Amino acid sequence: MIPAVVYAIPAFVLLVAVEALSYRFLPDDDERGYEARDTVTSMSMGAGSQVIALPWKAVTIVAFAALYSVAPWQLSATSVWTWVLLFFAEDLAYYVFHRSHHRVRVLWASHVVHHSSVRFNLSTALRQSWTPMTTLPFWLPLALLGIPPWMILLQQSVSLIYQFFLHTERVDRLWRPIEYVFNTPSHHRVHHGSNNAYLDRNYGGILIVWDRIFGTFQAEGERVEYGLTKNIDTYNPLRVAFHEYAATWRDVRGTTRWRDRAGYVFGPPGWTPDASRS
Repeated sequence: MIPAVVYAIPAFVLLVAVEALSYRFLPDDDERGYEARDTVTSMSMGAGSQVIALPWKAVTIVAFAALYSVAPWQLSATSVWTWVLLFFAEDLAYYVFHRSHHRVRVLWASHVVHHSSVRFNLSTALRQSWTPMTTLPFWLPLALLGIPPWMILLQQSVSLIYQFFLHTERVDRLWRPIEYVFNTPSHHRVHHGSNNAYLDRNYGGILIVWDRIFGTFQAEGERVEYGLTKNIDTYNPLRVAFHEYAATWRDVRGTTRWRDRAGYVFGPPGWTPDASRS
């Protein structure tokens, strides 16, 4: 099965070009817009992620199918309630995946790729990880609920396509009821901010209600500074893809205490032995 998001790639590229032209002819001093090297890097990361995702998708399908086959019941794809359950369950799974990938360093080493640009535009949405292996466990429970694997894969693609449109400064806040329920460009700008007030906020996929329920919501206020708390200052795709894995390995090698090694791997990004004993 080819993910639906693959069919959307030509539209993604076209919309990136349209947004870039909008900055050319309708510049805004408060928006950073595009920079050629940054955009090329984002597109390269996106292309690489799709190449790697193709064989990994086969592993995902097998895992979903195996669990679906032993589920206590198998839900019907013709029932509207199966689709309703899928929508909310998949979005919650995304929230848990996303929050975990910000709070556990070995997972962050994969996800940090998406946050490595100091710009925020539609091309940033394409800046994806080359190590998708950390994502699978978070969606396995959906197969155990009896949801057909093809439905899970389809809803994952729907979520990713929706989230593509969140990566823009060209859209201001939307109608308040929409902002309250759904993830929007305003909410996602906060998520990509390196400001102290914005760190580890707004993990939602399509919905923002999980952040409101679990206390991770932050409205957009002060100007967003995009990127990492310590930016990597490189356009080399290999360094973008693996720099945090390398940094984690250096920290692990730099200590002899197994407790500290575990902290560097499974603690939150920025964890240090001194901080853990303070």
